[in-house]
Amino acid sequence: MLTYLYRCSRGRGAWLLLALSALALELVALWFQHVLGLMPCVMCIYERCALFGVMGAGIVGAIAPRTPLRGLAILIWIYSAWEGLRLSWQHTMLQLHPNPFSTCDFAPNFPSWLPLDHWFPAVFVAGGECSDRGWTLFNLSMPQWLIVTFAVYLVIALLVTIAQPLRRR
Repeated sequence: MLTYLYRCSRGRGAWLLLALSALALELVALWFQHVLGLMPCVMCIYERCALFGVMGAGIVGAIAPRTPLRGLAILIWIYSAWEGLRLSWQHTMLQLHPNPFSTCDFAPNFPSWLPLDHWFPAVFVAGGECSDRGWTLFNLSMPQWLIVTFAVYLVIALLVTIAQPLRRR
């Protein structure tokens, strides 16, 4: 299996699949927001940023998968999946254990040199409440599903990392 993952990491197809899977999740999030009217909270916006990081890793990896750029893409992938998992866990804890003293911010706290909420308000402006469980599937809320999603991304990224020292026979 590790040899297979190594071969896949050296081709564009797997990296494009990674980018397309993250893009599909982003489009679903925008559909929930703009079609179903479920406003994202600040934690949702941060989780979107982590998904954009996974998508960026797929794009970087697809540019030159047989060069050291692949290593950079793997690092971006691991970092983004880890941060997404951490944020989704925090978001889930806010939903499962609501506390009036532990709430999320009113607006995303982006750096001054990257004000995404001003540049792309349709994607990065928060208007929802973090403790609101507005949508569930099989009794799991959206951040709980994102825990599963980011955990899968992270496990695959770690397996791909372990497979990197392998060489073709």
